[in-house]
Amino acid sequence: MIVKTEEELQALKEIGKICGEIRDELVQKTKPGVTTKELDELAGELFEKAGALSAPKGEYDFPGFTCISVNQEVAHGIPGKRVIQEGDLVNIDVSGSKNGFFADTGISFVVGEGNEMLTKICDVAKLAFDAGLTKIKPGAKKSGIGKAVEQIAKQHGLTVIKNLTGHGIGRKIHEAPDYIYNFRERWDDEILKEGMVIAFEPFISTREEEVFQEDDGWTFATENSHVAQYEHTIIISKDGPIITTR
Repeated sequence: MIVKTEEELQALKEIGKICGEIRDELVQKTKPGVTTKELDELAGELFEKAGALSAPKGEYDFPGFTCISVNQEVAHGIPGKRVIQEGDLVNIDVSGSKNGFFADTGISFVVGEGNEMLTKICDVAKLAFDAGLTKIKPGAKKSGIGKAVEQIAKQHGLTVIKNLTGHGIGRKIHEAPDYIYNFRERWDDEILKEGMVIAFEPFISTREEEVFQEDDGWTFATENSHVAQYEHTIIISKDGPIITTR
């Protein structure tokens, strides 16, 4: 989507704020002993209160209002009876719509006291996001975003997941540009445009560079790595990136 009017800008900011607040509320409520289903039901209540809709449920018939992934699960984890434990690596991913406009945001974090490596990959995911953010401006090559993410990962002895990417967003949950890579793809020379709306989401991994889909048809996981994600919806502006989900 290319934002062209003030009305569109404000609508994107509204749903971004809603998704960001739901994300933060779920992170706060993620304590040892709570189930992922209980967290998801809270999200459903918050969506309804805000007059918004869950994007995964509404657009793809996903079996949950949000995606909640734990430990080796990386993305699209299905909320259920799983009980959160001290030291778990949890990813909360919230996407939704209101009045035909969408936002998408996610964060990985360690519950309570975790090991140093899990905390490190969460911190590096944020650093990678910040590095990529500096490359998001009108006239820049989209490939510069992934290059910045991969450089940060390598500096910290980590790698990136290459078969999960960011994407365009706005009037749909997924739209052009189809891919925002987290590594330098030389052929990816698309130029970023003023008003373009994207979901930028670095995935930082301890070892593996690809995820596989589990038998449930939704969840993406790794064989023997932990992965942290950090995601926001961004409107590209000549005055600097506008993060709607902050």
